[in-house]
Amino acid sequence: MPFDPDLPSNKLVYAIRAQRELYENFPAKLDDAIRTYGLSAEEAAAWRSVDVKRLGEMGVHPYFLPQITRIMLGSRMNDSRSAAARAYKVSMIDKGGHS
Repeated sequence: MPFDPDLPSNKLVYAIRAQRELYENFPAKLDDAIRTYGLSAEEAAAWRSVDVKRLGEMGVHPYFLPQITRIMLGSRMNDSRSAAARAYKVSMIDKGGHS
């Protein structure tokens, strides 16, 4: 599916990037953000499992996909062995997605 600018997940990522207080410890705020931004049950499940391939299929902007892994799993020591990089690989490469 192509990028959907009206998809709540896109609006959420944009807000997280713009609001430091939302970004800090975001995983603990996920349930509130799901309600506040009106994410569908399918979007919420993909966020919880850090399934960026599925989020991309729903219309999340491709630029945001690796950012979601860092938002959910942290960006400390962000290299190819980081939790964020591994989550991206599992979702996008190991499941047969396209990066």
